[in-house]
Amino acid sequence: MESERGMKIGQKRIPASGLKFTIEEAGKELARATVFIMTNDLHERPFALLEDVFVEPDHRGRGLGNELLRRILARVRELDCYKIIATSRFERGSVHEWYKRLSFVCHGYEFRLDLN
Repeated sequence: MESERGMKIGQKRIPASGLKFTIEEAGKELARATVFIMTNDLHERPFALLEDVFVEPDHRGRGLGNELLRRILARVRELDCYKIIATSRFERGSVHEWYKRLSFVCHGYEFRLDLN
């Protein structure tokens, strides 16, 4: 593929995988999170992207989110990831505090472009 300036733009498929973690009780999903394991050319080891962390509102405060994250962190360490990235919207201050209690550090911004 060639750019508007006449430069060649290459593309190659980079393998990635996803893992969905759930906590269920009596056949009902109470909590969930998805983790994507990816690589880049900057590091030899993979990294993890944490998405869609959710606990049903009537089951919050029972430690389900903590248990879910504990299992996720154990798994991404087993996969030798060098970091895990979690995203959260600005207005979710209580979620940000929860991540901080779990030793996550606010490291930058997420920039998003919806492609509807």
